[in-house]
Amino acid sequence: MNDRALGGIICVGSIAFFIFYLWWLFLSQWSEWAVKVPVFIIVAGFLFIVAWIGWTMATTPAPTPIEEKPLEEEKPSEKPEEKPAEATATAQEQ
Repeated sequence: MNDRALGGIICVGSIAFFIFYLWWLFLSQWSEWAVKVPVFIIVAGFLFIVAWIGWTMATTPAPTPIEEKPLEEEKPSEKPEEKPAEATATAQEQ
């Protein structure tokens, strides 16, 4: 199934569910449940994600510390000599 067909199915499905939900919320005798069920699903989903994050934090072992190596300083003889910018500009003008 290509992406366009899947997108069309998702679009039609969401519109159909929206129409069903409007009927359930306003025209059905179960309209109180039309509010309670989605709110429960949203709250339960949020709390599940929070619990999952907590479980992951509690069961993941601490990372091993990385040993820092001292930085080696460059020797002045290895560094190419730099000319001052003013001297270069003056030399180019002449």
